[in-house]
Amino acid sequence: MKRKREMEGKSEIRSAIEELSMLVKAQPATAGDINLDAAPIPTKPFLHVCTLILQVLDKIGPTMAVLRQDIHQNIQRLENLCESDPTKYLNLIEILKKEESEGNARKGSSCSKALLWLTRSMDFMVALLQKLVKDPGQNMEHAVEESYNITLKPRHGWISSAAFKVALKLVPDNKTFISLLMAKDQNCDNLKEEMLTLITLLVPFLEQIHSVMRHYRLDRLKSS
Repeated sequence: MKRKREMEGKSEIRSAIEELSMLVKAQPATAGDINLDAAPIPTKPFLHVCTLILQVLDKIGPTMAVLRQDIHQNIQRLENLCESDPTKYLNLIEILKKEESEGNARKGSSCSKALLWLTRSMDFMVALLQKLVKDPGQNMEHAVEESYNITLKPRHGWISSAAFKVALKLVPDNKTFISLLMAKDQNCDNLKEEMLTLITLLVPFLEQIHSVMRHYRLDRLKSS
């Protein structure tokens, strides 16, 4: 409830910026190869950012229903494990270590796979926002399709790709989507500034997670 009260009057993008800003301040400076012990990934704050970005995805409408459900289920899976032992799983890397040691990281509905697909979904949203920042007036269906092609499609099988292609027909027009993203006090220019700020904060964070995924040899997993 507290989170909800704090978000009143704010856009999801603005709220995500605030959450990410706090995460970045808490992160130690790292260089070169990632040090898993020196660069923790706080579980609850990261999942909250994903939830906020999921709400941005909702603005695209029913075309993103399958992807939205996938993101929601991955967030829920990670939240459930975190809540089972909040102190132990304060850091997402501890979840990966646990499943790697048990030999479960690549199996079924593991939390490691949930984090991998959650990160890839965030990559998709970053790619879409980057396209809208670069050309706010471009065709939304084209922007969504291109963003999908460079992020999720290479890791999707033919079933997932075919479902996405059909859903593209339901993408709203650019003007409708942009208006849904705006807070009450915003115009197109400061929305564009906020999208750029979100991208700037989120991209290094996602790159960190991808580095961890490569460390655990999870980065090449695909869906059906």
